[in-house]
Amino acid sequence: MAATLSGVGIGLRPSTSSSTHKHSQHAQRRNWRSSVKMTVSIEEKKQKKFSLQKSEEAFNAAKELMPGGVNSPVRAFRSVGGQPIVFDSVKGSHMWDIDGNEYIDYVGSWGPAIIGHADDKVIAALTETMKKGTSFGAPCLLENVLAEMVIKAVPSIEMVRFVNSGTEACMGALRLARAFTGREKIIKFDGCYHGHADPFLVKAGSGVATLGLPDSPGVPKAATYETLVAPFNDLAAVEKLFEANKGEIAALILEPVVGNSGFIPPKPDFLNAIRKITRENGALLMFDEVMTGFRLSYGGAQEYFGITPDITTLGKIIGGGLPVGAYGGRREIMEMVAPAGPMYQAGTLSGNPLAMTAGLHTLKRLQEPGSYEYLDKITGELVQGILEAGKKAGHAMCGGHIRGMFGFFFTEGPVYNFDDAKKSDASKFARFYQGMLAEGVYFAPSQFEAGFTSLAHTGEDIQRTIEAAEKVLKQI
Repeated sequence: MAATLSGVGIGLRPSTSSSTHKHSQHAQRRNWRSSVKMTVSIEEKKQKKFSLQKSEEAFNAAKELMPGGVNSPVRAFRSVGGQPIVFDSVKGSHMWDIDGNEYIDYVGSWGPAIIGHADDKVIAALTETMKKGTSFGAPCLLENVLAEMVIKAVPSIEMVRFVNSGTEACMGALRLARAFTGREKIIKFDGCYHGHADPFLVKAGSGVATLGLPDSPGVPKAATYETLVAPFNDLAAVEKLFEANKGEIAALILEPVVGNSGFIPPKPDFLNAIRKITRENGALLMFDEVMTGFRLSYGGAQEYFGITPDITTLGKIIGGGLPVGAYGGRREIMEMVAPAGPMYQAGTLSGNPLAMTAGLHTLKRLQEPGSYEYLDKITGELVQGILEAGKKAGHAMCGGHIRGMFGFFFTEGPVYNFDDAKKSDASKFARFYQGMLAEGVYFAPSQFEAGFTSLAHTGEDIQRTIEAAEKVLKQI
């Protein structure tokens, strides 16, 4: 039987009237009722054409309830245009929206679905854990188990603190770096995203390293005054910042492979040089591995590149898709964190049993032989196929991959930093994106986001995606 949700179930206005002033104030513009059919029969699927009507209805309702209709900006499709999609379910490498459309997914909940969505073993383990409760607000043994796995896997981590998001992990790591060094200034790179904490919401000057100014209203200048910004892959700019701020820089933070300007790997020896210059200046090197951790290799980008930072932030995958984050590093640094030390940071849901359960079962799956070789194989085939299709159709394109992380740009390239990435034809990407949606392929709705594959993606998924890309690239 097809199920329907109405009223508060999907954020649509209930049919009953309200006597409160707030409700009556908005009654006229919200005086409608709607429902969304959540399942589609096999016969309907055979007959239906690609449509986002129900997503449009739900999104229009959401705009009355949430800023911009979403709870995270990129979901609003502003950079690609068209209709945001409201999803109903996921499984393996596929997603289904509330209109019944099916997609091959290359977002993977922005990275954590590395073994595939709704993995049967993870779901079964979560079901058993839920019977014991969802949150204790107190220690649980599962924290020990996952902590041991993370410490054993990640070269830089001797102690770890679990938190609830990548933003929280980076915020805690920054405070820790400042506490440990007794310094306040930090260096970040243009186009690298480390969450929405005030010190990280900074834009760089036109390709020139400069002192940051707030990139969002509501962020005081005082919060970003100590944030220095350089272009990624530009060692000379970093050297100038250290020279101009001798003895003042607490840490340098970077995505070892940029994922928030599109997929941008480091130049050969760039990370080695950064490791050397931070050591020489008494600054801590912080790897933001929220995206790359457990995705480029089991030990993250630091294992893949052979570079050991002082502090590492993690997220996404170590919670198996549940809200989680972590930061860790050398014991002497981590013992600054309360209650072992004076640097305060806390969280009621940190280390909750559900996230710990999903994380440890996800990591167990990644330990199986051949996991990363498989990711490398299918991702390489995907990117090569898309780039070849683009060139045959006469488009300027470049791109690349490492294991289960990839990206491509509509520009000849090469792309070494955010300024290079901005040379990409964003309007062409938007047309490509909409065309691929209609063909049943779901990429991140922005030219400036990396893509992700999973162990659940099949050779058929990859071939279907390449065939769809060939068709769409000929049309745009």
